[in-house]
Amino acid sequence: MNHFLDVSDYSPAEIQDMLNLAVRLKQEYFAGGNSPLFKGKVLALIFQKPSLRTRVSFDMAMRHMGGDALYLSPSEIGLGKREAISDISRVLSGYVHGMMARVFDHAHIVELAKWSSVPVINGLSDYSHPCQAMADALTIQEKFGNLKGLTVTYVGDGNNVAVSLMHIAVMLGANFRIANPEGYDMPALAQEIGANLAAQSGAQISYLRDPHEAVKDAHVIYTDTWTSMGQEEETAKREAVFPPYQVNADLVREADKDAIVMHCLPAHRNHELTDDVADGPHSVIFPQAHNRLHAQKAVLARLFGVA
Repeated sequence: MNHFLDVSDYSPAEIQDMLNLAVRLKQEYFAGGNSPLFKGKVLALIFQKPSLRTRVSFDMAMRHMGGDALYLSPSEIGLGKREAISDISRVLSGYVHGMMARVFDHAHIVELAKWSSVPVINGLSDYSHPCQAMADALTIQEKFGNLKGLTVTYVGDGNNVAVSLMHIAVMLGANFRIANPEGYDMPALAQEIGANLAAQSGAQISYLRDPHEAVKDAHVIYTDTWTSMGQEEETAKREAVFPPYQVNADLVREADKDAIVMHCLPAHRNHELTDDVADGPHSVIFPQAHNRLHAQKAVLARLFGVA
């Protein structure tokens, strides 16, 4: 592994290997602490977008494993504005052992990786969110043992989170459904990649408009905010379109009786997800958030070549 830009860049075996490593590292952490495998390693954390989970989970992952993290705010770098991305990448490559970047434009993360001589991790882009997908798969695996044969349903905008969730789900043998309003479909490229991955694993993908049809007997119901960062000017329009896609108690009752409800957070409560569901018995949104820490340890360990 050189970089971690998209889950679809790897084979199902490689993804499963990292998930299994995440399980071991999580067990090790709760049994008394992780070994300092990252001793002497520094990870640069580059942000164009604000973050709670991405920043803290990567920072703490490095600390737990004996390394360090260096936070670089939007104003400090001005990625692609104050200085060319190619220059930033080559400069940082001489200072740190890896970079994690949370960006608006996916092309920026690709450009950063192109010029870097150290591993680059996509902490989120407008196209995909692979680190979130790793935590999602780890959470589903913890509940059901594995993903093969499950039905994973995403309700809402066909955004970056949905793209990575679809790809990792079908890679690992789960059937994937998405219900979204017209005009908010996944990008064509993501659908094409998903179809290829599903053909290899034997999984099925269903693109639907009706959320009730999508959640019927599903094992996982997943949703995300209706308006992502960078889309604020669309808020009023989206607020008028998405209410039928709210994940509420009535919708959850149509899923499998043991279904789990997931959300990548931050949640706009009582918009895409009601309080009674977010805090109810089906919800795993906080274990899911905590799993960012352990899944990212595994990604970092493979990139650093220490486990």
